[in-house]
Amino acid sequence: MTRSTTTTHLLFCLFTFALVNPFSSAFAQEKKFNFVAIGRTDTKSEIITKAANVVPTTEQYEWQKMECIAFVHFGMNTFTETQIGSGHADPNLFDPTGLDCDQWARVLKNAGMKMAILTAKHHDGFCLWPSRFTDYSVKSSRWKNGKGDVVKEFVDACRKHGLKVGLYLSPWDRNNTAYGTPAYNTYLMNQLRELLSNYGKISEVWFDGYRGPGAKPESYHWHGHYRLIRQLQPDALIAVMGPDVRWVGTESGYGRETEWDVIPLDVNGENISKEEDGDHPLDSIFIPRNYMGDDLGSRDSLYSASALFWYPAETDVSIRPGWFYDSSQDTSVKSVDQLVDIYFNSVGKNSVLLLNVPADKRGLISDYDIKALDGFHRVLKKTFSVNLSSDAIVRHGGEKGLKYAKLFGDHRFWSGPDNTDTSSLEFDLKGEKTFDVAMLQEEITVGQRIEKFHVDYWDEGGWKKLTEGTTVGYKRLLRFKPVKTSRVRLVIESSRLNPTLANFGLYMLPERYVQFSHSE
Repeated sequence: MTRSTTTTHLLFCLFTFALVNPFSSAFAQEKKFNFVAIGRTDTKSEIITKAANVVPTTEQYEWQKMECIAFVHFGMNTFTETQIGSGHADPNLFDPTGLDCDQWARVLKNAGMKMAILTAKHHDGFCLWPSRFTDYSVKSSRWKNGKGDVVKEFVDACRKHGLKVGLYLSPWDRNNTAYGTPAYNTYLMNQLRELLSNYGKISEVWFDGYRGPGAKPESYHWHGHYRLIRQLQPDALIAVMGPDVRWVGTESGYGRETEWDVIPLDVNGENISKEEDGDHPLDSIFIPRNYMGDDLGSRDSLYSASALFWYPAETDVSIRPGWFYDSSQDTSVKSVDQLVDIYFNSVGKNSVLLLNVPADKRGLISDYDIKALDGFHRVLKKTFSVNLSSDAIVRHGGEKGLKYAKLFGDHRFWSGPDNTDTSSLEFDLKGEKTFDVAMLQEEITVGQRIEKFHVDYWDEGGWKKLTEGTTVGYKRLLRFKPVKTSRVRLVIESSRLNPTLANFGLYMLPERYVQFSHSE
């Protein structure tokens, strides 16, 4: 990547670097920028130091803590039983006979979701709210005699049940004849204003980057869209084609083995906005694209960067083969085993799981999906209800041991010695315990640092390797064959500066997932 002197200078001016006190809870009260410039003369060591100290914004941190959020694909495609509509289906086909967004919210809340994102407008251009700027919306349907508003019912239900609200707005629009002309960006801005002005607090705005084969090229005014979102919904995160949350790169539900939150920032001096971006100076220089590599934040990738930024992954997958409901897929809903496996390979690999649960033609989540979600939630609740290391005595090196509760929780975390990138912690479990899951969490409010680690267990008078991994980030989960032991050791083999640990846990999966059936 060619480094722009203008861009680098601007980044340095915009970003004032600040270290977070590792024993302070002030992070939540401070506004921090989540990127840093790389100087032309920076050494490799200096670049790694900068990378180790890039932190999430308050909004990004709160988003990562949610772990599991839901997608709800619902719209004209539900009634035509297609995944990508033509944009010309008769609006009267949209006629849910029993729409109950309250049911959606109850089901998703009971499944452990913290936020739900609705497809307010998909690629076909059909709007689930009565937009003033197009007739291709619910106002032209027979549903509620054209007086209905799915978006309103959705956001009201989510708030009633304590779910945060997100909205998906497809930039690609197969219905609007202005698509591919400058006028379309004005249309998209008008739709954003409606959605972000009339429905209360929105926590995530989801821009899909997809455009089908043969579609007219469109040059979206991304930076103008970002600015409008910041004005109308200052706390909302902009996902996928936005600078706050990135797509993991597949729709399988499986994340990377090595998942860095801090990655190189593509910048272009020509894209620098002349306007003031306030608390979001990154917006005017961010270039949206998909990040598809196997290891996006390796040391080698950092050395050639112009800037680095905190850009966490969202791992999306549908509970069914398709994104929109199709009755022929009722028997193809993912099993409890599959959903649990996806959880361990998304949330358990430092990303947020975005699980799609579509509503059917009635406007309800089907019993097939509910049964799978119920079993999924029961397994996770049963697994993580008891941390078998919570009573442990924790020792670092030759130091006197401390109780687990003295190290972790209430804004406390362990930090390795300064000037070292390796370390170890030994957990005395005060008696033999049997477990098959290990959990690690870094204190990401001071940066993501751990590059490689392994976990050992004490057996027959010596240490034996139990499992290993690379990055940790907000959360890393590892499964293995059940082991019974009284001592466990975490060895951090490599870290960017001194490592931190916000939490460590040992757990036991239920013997059989099938025991948690919907009928219980």
